[in-house]
Amino acid sequence: MKLSLIIPVYNEEEVIDLLLRRAVDVLSGITENFEIICVDDGSSDRTFEKLVGFHSHERRLKIISFSRNFGHQAAYTAGLDHSSGDYVVMMDGDLQDPPELIPSLLEKAVEGGYDIVHARRTGRNDGFFKNLLFETFHFLFKKLSGMEEARNVGNFSLMNRRALVALLSFREKSRYLPGLRFFIGFRQGFVDYERDARAKGEAKMRLSALYRLAMDAIFSFSELPIRLCFFTGIAGMLICFFAFIYVLVSKFTGIAPFGWSSTTLSIYFMGFIQLIFLGILGEYVFRTYHESQNRPVYLIREIIE
Repeated sequence: MKLSLIIPVYNEEEVIDLLLRRAVDVLSGITENFEIICVDDGSSDRTFEKLVGFHSHERRLKIISFSRNFGHQAAYTAGLDHSSGDYVVMMDGDLQDPPELIPSLLEKAVEGGYDIVHARRTGRNDGFFKNLLFETFHFLFKKLSGMEEARNVGNFSLMNRRALVALLSFREKSRYLPGLRFFIGFRQGFVDYERDARAKGEAKMRLSALYRLAMDAIFSFSELPIRLCFFTGIAGMLICFFAFIYVLVSKFTGIAPFGWSSTTLSIYFMGFIQLIFLGILGEYVFRTYHESQNRPVYLIREIIE
């Protein structure tokens, strides 16, 4: 049995040595037949140099360096594409996901006969504001996508080769891998853990990047936003119909109809609704155009094996 560990890194020079030492210690306790694939997502600090330095005495480390920053999900995809293990682990590179959980993921998969095992967070230490944003996103994603078990599940997971082959058959450009893991099916299990605070440094994914990832997740796995446009239009038409009946009855009964203020507010309200729905439709149109360009998910500058 061979294990592959995929770790995307971006400007993680402060934690990369500690991360790799802990990962090697954990994997060596399971099997000597393993590989660690670190994907440098266009780092601007000394992350790549530190990876090369670690590779000089640990040949089971494979380094993939992008030509520029392509994003978190693209980095995971590159690592998965170049993995060769019977079981593949996805884990973030900031040490908030503890490598020491990997044996539990593998044990759950082997003993339970699961194709995919997700590490499910029971708590996280990202501060009140970020915790609130993450909880809101997971709640909305669960409701909009219908994937009830997806809440509090991120990238940290283990899958066997059969599930990996199925996952890699999806080549869309705007991708959300945790959602794809649920979408492909197979037998899926969970191991609960509490996510650690960052060991050093600060989070590299800004709110803008998290927002784009959330949009990728919602628009890739739910048709509800565009259906909402249709149903709101039907509701608006009914409201206008009954408002017309009210004004008509008021005219013949002598009751004063709505004034200009009410009319103006109604116009503004419907105008804002139309702008929101144009934005939703624009998201779908842009994503269709983005996919039609058929650009590569990532470009590699160098691979060190």
